[in-house]
Amino acid sequence: MTDRIVLASGNQGKLNEFNEILSQFQIEVVPQSLLNVDDADETGLTFVENAIIKARHACEATGLPALADDSGLEVDALNGAPGIYSARFSGPGKGDQANNAKLLESLANVAEPQRTARYRCVLVYMRHAKDPMPLICQGTLEGRILEAPQGSFGFGYDPLFLVAGTDQTAAQLSPQEKHRISHRGKAVKQFLAQIDSYL
Repeated sequence: MTDRIVLASGNQGKLNEFNEILSQFQIEVVPQSLLNVDDADETGLTFVENAIIKARHACEATGLPALADDSGLEVDALNGAPGIYSARFSGPGKGDQANNAKLLESLANVAEPQRTARYRCVLVYMRHAKDPMPLICQGTLEGRILEAPQGSFGFGYDPLFLVAGTDQTAAQLSPQEKHRISHRGKAVKQFLAQIDSYL
């Protein structure tokens, strides 16, 4: 296992989750911002493409292996939107509150049973910028979009996302509970299970 991995993300919520999930392992994850790496232009059309773009950008800028996450919310009634545009659904730099408001507005005439959705996370690990075979891991969390927010944990769409099989939103789960079942937690488990043999 490499001593240091660059995390190709500037999203503080994601950084916090990765640090919490990986804290029990001997993996030093350094946010790209600490190495003066700007965010990559996410020009891909899929989660996989964008994660590869971000990982390659961080590798090129630092010379270190990089781990990139691209994730978002897919709402079935919206044909998978906001999808790869989840973080900027309401416009660049608008933030979680505006994104949640736009989501509720977009689903205003959709009954709750038809508001099925899932969180999806794709993780890409690249050993170097020209890595011909990146390690790609993914995870999903099924749920439904509520008509009003509930809970104060998490970030993003968590207060509106009722986790399937529970009576709680992702924002009502403790960080430990959320990491155990979340899309990101599942993708990280795949990564940890495969990384030694991959290297």
